[in-house]
Amino acid sequence: MRIVGRVLLVFVVALASLGAMSQQHAEQSAGDKEIRIGNVMPYSGPLSEFGAIGKAEAAYFDMINDRGGINGRKVRFITRDDNSDPTTALELTRNLVEKDDVLLMFGSFGTPGNLATRRYLNEKKIPQLFVASGDEELSQAKAFPWTMGWQPSFKAEGRIYANYIQAYYPHRKIVVLWQNDQFGRVLFKGIEEGLGDLNRLVLVDIAFDIADEHLEGHVSILKRAGADIFVFLGVPSTAAKVIKLAAALKWRPVFIVNDASASIANAMAPAGLENSAGVISAAFLKDPSDPAWKDDPAMKDWFAFMDKYHHVESTNNSAALYGYAVAEALTRVLKQCGDDLSRENIMRQAASLRDHQPPVALPSIRMNTSPDSYLPIKQMRLVQFDGRSWQPFGEVIETAFSEGAKR
Repeated sequence: MRIVGRVLLVFVVALASLGAMSQQHAEQSAGDKEIRIGNVMPYSGPLSEFGAIGKAEAAYFDMINDRGGINGRKVRFITRDDNSDPTTALELTRNLVEKDDVLLMFGSFGTPGNLATRRYLNEKKIPQLFVASGDEELSQAKAFPWTMGWQPSFKAEGRIYANYIQAYYPHRKIVVLWQNDQFGRVLFKGIEEGLGDLNRLVLVDIAFDIADEHLEGHVSILKRAGADIFVFLGVPSTAAKVIKLAAALKWRPVFIVNDASASIANAMAPAGLENSAGVISAAFLKDPSDPAWKDDPAMKDWFAFMDKYHHVESTNNSAALYGYAVAEALTRVLKQCGDDLSRENIMRQAASLRDHQPPVALPSIRMNTSPDSYLPIKQMRLVQFDGRSWQPFGEVIETAFSEGAKR
């Protein structure tokens, strides 16, 4: 994924004195009473809307500590701001390992930063667990056995949209507006792979920068192309602007947005619920702003958690829900470790998850890993926004065709 100054935010969750520096050691002993976890997030800069992930993770571990910790140990969660800069991410990660003595790195955000730190962490044999990126390069078990993803693959998500278009709108013309970074490129590559020879149906594709001031011109060009299907691949704040711009131009194509932008609170509502009606996406987590889940027990737990531990203006932030879900997954792995908190055992437990359903995941979405499979969540559901709620349709999708039909 892709101002003034650089802000360093350090959230430390612990009952021990925050000023004390822990003694350096390679592994945690059975008598150690805390688990030190490192994390890097874009709390400032162009992708700061995803800083909500790290803040929710910090609050989750606060809740875990209030409940006695993990197997009797409290969590010290140290999360720092890299301003979406991979060079800064590497520097901060080194400091977390070598100065803060973290046992593992967890949930750091973005493809560039995680790729920048991957070799260092693998050479040091430090777990780089459940990275906040769907790039398949971060789930290569054989080449980088200390690095593991969490969410569905971006490329597979792109193929899902391509397969959907072929199944429901064969021979229809397509335009694509994609974020000009590794996140957007990989999603678009998945669509191209899924369409195969049918890429000729893509009339125009436009790459945009995260701070692009020419969105209106881009949308106007895409409309004039005369396509039936508009695919947007980017962040929620930009998705909201693009949906609103299309409506202002009285353009109502079949509108597809990627999962990261499929948030009622962060994209559909800001764009206007009427304008957003009909939008298609693929999802694996529940949307906290979707009224369909108001009576769901897991979502009631989420809102109670937000009220008690994470006091923010809105409890409907999908990025925050992502942070809550992935922190729950790490907590499960660490509980499975028992008293053996060696780094080798942490990776062994992370690579032996069997049919675990994250509480806030959509029904039938499961986590499964093995020593040869480092992508825990491989399933998604197609959903359509009806102006109020996301309506799922079709079956749970675990695989998508990698090559389109030849027509």
